[in-house]
Amino acid sequence: MIDPSALPALHASHGGIWLREADRTQAVAKGTAIARTAETPTLLLNAPLTGQRLGYPELNGLDLLELWAFVHPARFLVPTPKGLAEALGLTPAAGEADIPGLLQAAAKTLLDMLDTPGWREREGGWTAAQSLHRLRWTWAPLVTPRIARPAEAERWLFSKLPEWEEGAPRPAPRIISLQGDAVLARLEGLTGAGAEARPGQRAYAAAAADIFRPKAHREQPNMLLAEAGTGIGKTLGYLAPASLWAGDAQGTVWISTYTKALQRQLDRESLRLFPDPAVAARRVVVRKGRENYLCLLNLEDALQGGFSGRAAILAQLVARWAAFTKDGDMIGGDLPGWLPTLFRRNGSTALTDRRGECIYAGCPHYRKCFIERSARASADADIVIANHALVMINAARGRETGQAPQRIVFDEGHHLFDAADSTFSVTLSGQEAIELRRWVMGPEGNSRGRRRGLAARLSDLASYDEQGGEAIRAAAEAARALPADEWLKRIVAGEPFGPVEELLAAVRGTVYARAADNGEADAGYGLETELAEPDGTLVEAAARAAQALDGLLRPLTHLGKRMEAVVEDAPDWLDGAARARVEGAIASLGWRRDLIAAWLALLARIGGPADADFVDWLAVERIEGREFDIGVHRHWLDPTRPLAETVLKPAQGVLITSATLKGGGDWDNAQRRSGASHLPRGAEQFEASSPFDYPERSEVLIVTDIRRGDIAALSGGYARLIEAAGGGTLGLFTAIRRLRAVHARIADRLARAGLPLYAQHVDPMDTGTLIDIFRDDPRASLLGTDALRDGVDVPGHSLRLVVMEGVPWSKPSVLHAARKLAGGGSAYDDRLIRARMAQAFGRLIRRAEDRGSFVILSAAMPSRLLSAFPPGTPIRRLTLDEAIISVSGHSRAGLGGHAALGHQRIESGIDDREQE
Repeated sequence: MIDPSALPALHASHGGIWLREADRTQAVAKGTAIARTAETPTLLLNAPLTGQRLGYPELNGLDLLELWAFVHPARFLVPTPKGLAEALGLTPAAGEADIPGLLQAAAKTLLDMLDTPGWREREGGWTAAQSLHRLRWTWAPLVTPRIARPAEAERWLFSKLPEWEEGAPRPAPRIISLQGDAVLARLEGLTGAGAEARPGQRAYAAAAADIFRPKAHREQPNMLLAEAGTGIGKTLGYLAPASLWAGDAQGTVWISTYTKALQRQLDRESLRLFPDPAVAARRVVVRKGRENYLCLLNLEDALQGGFSGRAAILAQLVARWAAFTKDGDMIGGDLPGWLPTLFRRNGSTALTDRRGECIYAGCPHYRKCFIERSARASADADIVIANHALVMINAARGRETGQAPQRIVFDEGHHLFDAADSTFSVTLSGQEAIELRRWVMGPEGNSRGRRRGLAARLSDLASYDEQGGEAIRAAAEAARALPADEWLKRIVAGEPFGPVEELLAAVRGTVYARAADNGEADAGYGLETELAEPDGTLVEAAARAAQALDGLLRPLTHLGKRMEAVVEDAPDWLDGAARARVEGAIASLGWRRDLIAAWLALLARIGGPADADFVDWLAVERIEGREFDIGVHRHWLDPTRPLAETVLKPAQGVLITSATLKGGGDWDNAQRRSGASHLPRGAEQFEASSPFDYPERSEVLIVTDIRRGDIAALSGGYARLIEAAGGGTLGLFTAIRRLRAVHARIADRLARAGLPLYAQHVDPMDTGTLIDIFRDDPRASLLGTDALRDGVDVPGHSLRLVVMEGVPWSKPSVLHAARKLAGGGSAYDDRLIRARMAQAFGRLIRRAEDRGSFVILSAAMPSRLLSAFPPGTPIRRLTLDEAIISVSGHSRAGLGGHAALGHQRIESGIDDREQE
């Protein structure tokens, strides 16, 4: 067998490149490293990242992350040398030059594991190794000889997955009221004996218990808006009454989040409620949209030849994971977030159901489906952890009869407005329309894959019901009016085919004509223009497209009625599986009919009267100048109106909570942005301030001597501040282009100082993995955009400095302009900006012992926005040199005492009207 310690090992970072061969490590040039890895299989850690450091994205080798995914599927790993060493019990590398030796030791440890009886993930390993060997996986020659052939044939994945069981519908919850003493006793049980007394948490739990009272008024849930500052402990504060009510009333409480990070945190907290993991898995269920879960039918297709090359290797590693996963969640679950990124363009999206193709009971794996198991488990769970979008979609579509959320806790409630805005919007675009065509017609021409059209999915119905069969054929014929493959090429070439493509071509022409007037056409970003005063070409194209869509809606409507009739008549062939398949098709068909109806309403606006409730616009979507979609968009001016109608009014009790719920405004703002203002009696309010000593443990520094647009000065500011803090910095940008420019200028400099720098939109890793790396290394820093401004929970010394490139002004858009006009002009903008600033500042202090600095690299910071920060927080305007001195002193005090910076607020009186 090959000795892994004899293999060359390579490590590349912004600080240098090191190659170990024949027990000797030396620094090498990029060309030497690339040539060596091309000649001989070389040990690497994260090949895409190493390739990026070398300037050679197609770099391949023996990636230790792939080996980890085979040996320990579904186990967490921070994908860094330090994380690998800690996971394997190895001594961490003292410096970067020692990392190649660590990679050799890690490879030996992982491969030796295959020979030991203690390998917990042995089942299926031999079979997977044989398949990977046939696919020429680079690790196969080292892995295969080390796994003994089992005495009996191993069960295939699809035969060993457990089946879910159908149960009787759960009775309606009992009507009870919670007693205050019982709620506080449950809270004490969750926090544990000897826990620090938190009066704010006790008051919060008592207030949250009120949403579980019996409902007294129609279309008026027991509703509470609760702003609880960081450190109150609101998670356990609402879990205490929620779990108590769920147990006593035998009902389900839905806890909805906006970020996957909070979902994972809540899942971990469930062990406080139910210490036995088996009980916790049954009583607390995480629910996500279908597109998050592994589709077993897609996986089977991939394993049987649907994938080729590197994508086929990914499918085999995902199959290894599927045998050990907790719930089959591929996005934010226990599938390592870094695994799909190792395969570059061969991502994992084809292994999930992203196009609504599910055939339900027609699938041979239906009884083992992760999605169906999760849906059924949630029906009997005490706590269902979901996200805002799923809760809204369930309520709006009403697909799961008897599971409409009735008791709901919306955590991260400051995002409820945005989630509703996305959920209840409508877009008629080329990408949306071609997906509908594929759903109706199935594969066309030389298309590969398992996609099936209506005729294939409902073949038994067509053979039984003549009218149903005719409706299917009519729908397929009408769907030919929708965009087909390469629709965008035809439109750009001025050769659209069919009425919908002609509409999109007219939209594109209008957008470019109007965008050119304000100098945006050549900027390389997406373009948009208000849907107002459309010309004759656009109006005529919209009329023809509407006629074509109406021609598709009619047979789909008739088909739905025929399927409902078949279910009622119950012919002999309609057994349980067939019924489930038809009922699933009815629901799926209903969603498509609703979509087409919304498109028709949108097209009626073109050439017709405007609707004051909506904001409509035309857009050409582009990435770095490359067009990828064209469409017509419609959003509610106030998306909390449909939120109130579909989610809030039918519910029994709703808690909306956040550390920044008022969103930079007052309670009236919270009422408006939560939908409470559309309820007959509004909502009760609760507020608890953070217990943290912000005046003592934090500071806000506004740097006044970096000119806007000066990338060199901006880069120098970031580099010097990160050096002063010794890493541990979260850098926030409002534009990806500036983020990349700054990263390119400072990464090498920081690496030479032993300060690793990672960045969204630069490093080939998902955001969750980047945050894991940042959290694990106190000397690392992370640059990112809006996704990192909220939902990043990095307590302790790993995050001690937050730097914003400037004031996060709202991006000009048609939608924002309309809402600004309706929401009070500049006051509306100010509320949004204060909310963003508060959310960003909230990343800094996560525990009572945390300490840190918040730096804004912009002199154009109006004084009126400074109320975004906690009262008493020291705020100073100063030069970059002065800020570096302050940050350095604050960081040194992070692990010990700290000289008082003064609690007074110091401002320079900048004109409140001044903006970027």
